[in-house]
Amino acid sequence: MYAYLQGKFTYKSPAQVHVDVHGVGYEVNISLNTFSHIQNLDEGKLFTHLQVKEDAHVLFGFFDKQEKDMFVLLTGVSGVGAATARMMLSSLRPEEVSLAIVQSNVKLLEGVKGIGKKTAERLVLELKDKLSKISLDVNVSAHMGNSMGTDALNALTALGISRTQAENAIQKIIRAEPTVSNLEDLIKKALKAI
Repeated sequence: MYAYLQGKFTYKSPAQVHVDVHGVGYEVNISLNTFSHIQNLDEGKLFTHLQVKEDAHVLFGFFDKQEKDMFVLLTGVSGVGAATARMMLSSLRPEEVSLAIVQSNVKLLEGVKGIGKKTAERLVLELKDKLSKISLDVNVSAHMGNSMGTDALNALTALGISRTQAENAIQKIIRAEPTVSNLEDLIKKALKAI
């Protein structure tokens, strides 16, 4: 129904944003991935998806179309609701979800809160062929979304920590403390989180 909303961000939190579009305020649920892109913006554009349920109409917003498309694909899988899809896109970037599914990396998907082994296997089973055909821009070097995250990942793997374990620890710290701006602090906190 709504393709996107463009306006002023009058309220922002890691889970929700209010968008003022010519005097009309829209309450939009977002992922941490989207929040990280808009947290310093006063206005912008969010691609949207409206979920109509018996008791509510819920609007979800995404920084880019790729994340919206992934959300729609995920919610199309039996047993994966909007809350679970949003949690996945808060834990992993859309290209990471796509790569995990295409490579049948059930362990990575299970690392997301709320995703059990059966759900992870169902995601791979139902979406692997679809995602193999869709040309998503998969760039593993941009896996962590920023150079500090990539540097921390390289440092942890150099210390002998598995890549998946290091990624999970770094993402946990970045989610818990989005203001961490020092590489050394990020590495130390990630080591404690492992």
